[in-house]
Amino acid sequence: MLKATHFDNVIRFDLARTLFGQGRYWTAAYFIDGMLVDSGCAYTAGEVVRALSDLPLTHLVNTHSHEDHIGANGALQRTREGLKILAHPLALPILGDPRLMQPLHPYRRLFWGLPARSKGEPLADGSTIETEHYSFRVVYTPGHSPDHLCLYEPVQGWLFTGDLFVGGHERALRAGYDIRQITASLKRIAALPAAWLFPGSARVRDHPEQALAEKIAYLEKLGAQVEDLDRQGRSVPEIARALCGGPMLVEWITLGHLSREHLVRSFLGSREGVEPSRT
Repeated sequence: MLKATHFDNVIRFDLARTLFGQGRYWTAAYFIDGMLVDSGCAYTAGEVVRALSDLPLTHLVNTHSHEDHIGANGALQRTREGLKILAHPLALPILGDPRLMQPLHPYRRLFWGLPARSKGEPLADGSTIETEHYSFRVVYTPGHSPDHLCLYEPVQGWLFTGDLFVGGHERALRAGYDIRQITASLKRIAALPAAWLFPGSARVRDHPEQALAEKIAYLEKLGAQVEDLDRQGRSVPEIARALCGGPMLVEWITLGHLSREHLVRSFLGSREGVEPSRT
């Protein structure tokens, strides 16, 4: 399923696999001046190719290598001669062989599918991407993934944030995410004068300063609360229930890969595969 919305010179494509007649777990891609930011999931690759068939396309930038952002890379590269795919250096091995380098949990395969291979070129933090009319600065923003980056067009005040900022207040986190890095990366983009924020999902925001400030304040407050309860000797499950409420549907859908306890462990400095000192 694909829906297109225009924001001045930016076209947003909302993309999702159709299940039981409805789109499920949407993601977004953006077309600007011959450049595509992200490409959706594998299930919508054909729709993306068709939607862009009458548009000039010279660059495809992946904000990160998760399967719901690189799904049409291979199809576009096969049908667009000379198309440059650009991403953080850590993302390139995954683009080159997603099946080997990024095995998917069952829910990820169901909702987004396995991307085809594509060949990418590296982007450095602080480098620029030039299109015919605009110049985009690359801003390295790890946390959601080690290879995450944002794009900033300073003249227009456009900020493309991938999955760094999607709105809302986190009550759960996926295994392997680093909530402290996410907060630091949010602070980095919050320092950029932005007129428009274009996220990888959720709504587009104009004048996003307040939304970014509120998100940062929420995460810092939640982190302080987690640390306070940890000092009191509370276990990770106890902290998760106290601060994030009862069990969530998403924990069941993902078989625990996204959970309240992963959020707590990330605040406490644990990493995927490493048990915290107090369980």
